Amino acid sequence: MVAMKPIYLTLWFAVPILLLCVCSPAGAAVAVLRPDKLHAYVAEFNATDNDLYRQYISNAKAAEFLAANVPLLDCPGLDIEKTYYFRWWTYRKHIKETRDGFVITEFLPPVGWAGKHNTISCAAGHHLYEGRWLRDPKFLDDNSVFWLRKTNNLHHYSNWLADAIWARYCVNSNAALMKELLPDLVKNFRRWEKERRDANGLFWQEDGADGMEVAIGGTGYRTTINSYMFGDARAIAAIALMAGRPEMAEQFFREADRIKQLMLDKLWDADSQFFKMRKRQLRPDNPLPPLADVRELYGYTPWYFNLPSVNSHSADYAAAWKQIIDPKGFTAPFGPTTAEQRHPKFAISYQGHECQWNGPSWPYSTAVTLTAMANLLNNYQQDFVTNGDYFNLLRIYTASHRLKRDDGSVVPWIDENLNPLTGDWIARTRLKSWKNGTWDAGKGGVERGKDYNHSTYCDLIITGLVGLRPRADDTVEVNPLAPDDWEYFCLDNVAYHGRTLTILWDKTGQRYHRGQGLRVLADGREIAAADKLQRVTGKLPVN
Repeated sequence: MVAMKPIYLTLWFAVPILLLCVCSPAGAAVAVLRPDKLHAYVAEFNATDNDLYRQYISNAKAAEFLAANVPLLDCPGLDIEKTYYFRWWTYRKHIKETRDGFVITEFLPPVGWAGKHNTISCAAGHHLYEGRWLRDPKFLDDNSVFWLRKTNNLHHYSNWLADAIWARYCVNSNAALMKELLPDLVKNFRRWEKERRDANGLFWQEDGADGMEVAIGGTGYRTTINSYMFGDARAIAAIALMAGRPEMAEQFFREADRIKQLMLDKLWDADSQFFKMRKRQLRPDNPLPPLADVRELYGYTPWYFNLPSVNSHSADYAAAWKQIIDPKGFTAPFGPTTAEQRHPKFAISYQGHECQWNGPSWPYSTAVTLTAMANLLNNYQQDFVTNGDYFNLLRIYTASHRLKRDDGSVVPWIDENLNPLTGDWIARTRLKSWKNGTWDAGKGGVERGKDYNHSTYCDLIITGLVGLRPRADDTVEVNPLAPDDWEYFCLDNVAYHGRTLTILWDKTGQRYHRGQGLRVLADGREIAAADKLQRVTGKLPVN
C-alpha cells in the first residue's frame, strides 16, 4: 500500500434571539436557534423582489426550503447576517429541475454562451462549495453527475470540479457517489491535459475561457488553471485512496507535486513577490516568455488549494498578501480590484466589453481570495495579514451586496461586476441602457445579472468567520476569524458528517445559556470548548 500523505488531507480542507430546546429521547438539547429570523428575512426579500425568472423553488416556498436545509446564523454584524440569508435565498433560485436531474445555474435568464439547461461550468466549483451545506443531497448529487456524464460543456471554462467534489465529501462524508465518479474525474483530468497542457508541463488558458475577459495579463500559463489542476490532482489522489486504488493515488499525488513545483519555479515572480501569468512557449526549444508585468487578483488562487508548501519558505510566498491591504494594490471601498491599481493599464471602463477583469471588482474572485485568505490564516505561519484584515475584506464584500433603486430605496443585491470605487454594478448599468431601455435579449434580457450565482458567501461565513474547517476524518475543527470584540455568534443546524453541529460564542453566557465562551456541540452534546476565540477540536460522538 502507498503511504498516506497527511498534508494533502489535513490542509484541505441587535434583534433579541429566540431560543429553542428541542429534546431528543436522551434529553439532549439539539437546537439553539429558531428559524424565525430566517422567515423574517425571506419575507423581506420576497416583498422587494421582482421575480422575473422562476425555477424549481418559488419565493413562496423559499422560507420552508431554507429552514429545512441551511445552517442558521445569529451574529451582531447584522449586515453580515442579512447578507448570509440573502445569499441562501438567491442560491435556491438557481436549483433547476431538468430531464437530466437537478442542475445549479449561474444566470437565471437564458444566455447565449451557456450550455445544456443554461448551465455554465465557470463557477461550478463555487456552486459545490456553497451548496455542500444543504441538508438534502439530491441537488448536488445530480449536479455532479450532470457535469461529468450528461453534458460536453465542462471544458468551456476552467474549473476545479474534482476538488469541489472532495470538499463536499469533507462536509457530508458520503463517499459512495464520489468513488463512483472517480473514473469520470480521471477522464476529465486527462482531457484537460490533452487540450490545455504543453510539453513543459504547464497548463495554459485564454483569459475569456478562465471567465476573466480583457484581463491585463491575457492568455497563457495562468495561475488559475494550474492551481485548479493541482487541486483536482490532489482530490483525485485522495478519492483513489478511499476507493482502494493506491497506485492511482500515488500517480496523482506525484502529478500534484509536479504541477506545484512548476508553479513555484515558473509562475512565481520573486521580484514582485506574486504569482503571475506567462505567455505560452510555442516551441519546446524556445525560451519561456517573461512573466506578465502586472499583479492580478487571481495570484492568490494557489492558497485556495493550500499549494505553497507549509515550511520555512512559505513566508516568502505569503509576502504576496501585502498587496491585499495596499491601496495601490487591490484594496478599495467596494473591492478588491481584479488588477493592482498602480498598473498603467488598470481601468474602470464603461466602454467596450461589459465584463472586464482589468480593474473592476468581481464577487467570483473576491470569494476565491477570501477562501484563500482563510486558508492562509489557518494553515500558515506569516506576519503579513491578520484575522482583522480578513474581517475587513469580508465587510467590504458584504457592503457590496446592495443596489440603490431609482426611487432611492436600497435593497440586497448580487450581480456581475462592481465599480470598486462607487459600488455601481457596471454590467447592469450598461446593459440597462441598451436597446432603448428594453435591455438586449441577445445578452440575456432584462436584469441579466440579478441574483447572479457566480461566487460564494455563505461558505465564507461558515468556514472562515465562524471557522468550521471541513475535514475527511471524524475530528471537528473550529477556528473562528470573527473579531474579538463580538459578544456573541451562533451557527446552528449545521449538517456535518451525519450529525448536526452547533458552534456558538457567548462572552457572558447569557445569550444562549450554554456557558461562557466558545462551545461546539454535536447533536446537542458538547465536544469542544474554550474561554476565548481560538482553534478547538473535538471528536464526533459514536452512534
